[in-house]
Amino acid sequence: MEVKRRTVRSLVTKLGSVSEQTRAEALAELRLLSKHDAEIRPMISEAGSIPYLAEILYSSSHAFQENAAATLLNLSITSRDSLMSTRGLLDAISHVLRHHSTSTSSAAVQSSAATLHSLLVVDSYRPIIGAKRDIIHSLIEIIKTRNSPLRSVKDALKALFGIALYPLNRYQVIALGGVQPLFSLVVNGGRAGIVEDASAVIAQIAGCEESVDEFKKCCGIGVLVDLLDLGTGSGHRVKENAVSALLNLVNFGGERAAEEVKEMAMQVADGIADVAQNGSAKGKTKAVALLKILVDDGNMNITMTNEEILKKLKN
Repeated sequence: MEVKRRTVRSLVTKLGSVSEQTRAEALAELRLLSKHDAEIRPMISEAGSIPYLAEILYSSSHAFQENAAATLLNLSITSRDSLMSTRGLLDAISHVLRHHSTSTSSAAVQSSAATLHSLLVVDSYRPIIGAKRDIIHSLIEIIKTRNSPLRSVKDALKALFGIALYPLNRYQVIALGGVQPLFSLVVNGGRAGIVEDASAVIAQIAGCEESVDEFKKCCGIGVLVDLLDLGTGSGHRVKENAVSALLNLVNFGGERAAEEVKEMAMQVADGIADVAQNGSAKGKTKAVALLKILVDDGNMNITMTNEEILKKLKN
């Protein structure tokens, strides 16, 4: 252990060297150590590396950016408190994301977005990160930029999902123009996993009263209903996300939204019933809740078969 500590202290000291080659070699070594040795990650954080790594994110060198961002991602697995308590870290991550299509390498963007997702596992960090409007704006820009790499889009979506888990952050995502790009990904997202990840974010931000008007601008309710059509072949996760989004619109969007959801969702009652019967435990609960709204019946239960549910809807 002591040998590891000495090695780490030496490498972190070299991050402050005037020699670019010395800094580059130390950074590359820290990246490898933090990736392959879980025991050494706290040592790297405790040795004072994080301020250096945050500063390196501003470098014009793609190699420096990538190694620093990847090391921070590795450290976020075990040293989230150390990262969040480092002054300027979120600003440095924001800088990387903001320049996603110009001076920042794709790999650094992906690692930085993934670091945010890792930090957002902690409930108390969600309002702090959500208060950084520049971060939310940059994540939205990544998902709406046509030539963004697939992994950049997926990592940005996962970060947005983590941000939207905190209810007060949902309005920020909406206000900063996140709704239209999210629905565009659902409609046009033929790439692997994109529809699932985008619909998961949509389901979260639907839990905000301001979502109703924005959803209308891009025919959002119709898109969600289409996802539940058994003929579209949507995956189970996507269907569950659509159910969750529609239920949130009913619960948070007021009477007008509830009536619109009820009218349109009746067209895909069989799809909702399928989730109620075959979804995850959470998916089943939400699907049954939505079906109760469609038939105004509080006696419907999760053990009913698809046929029984559909019969009840037709009566």
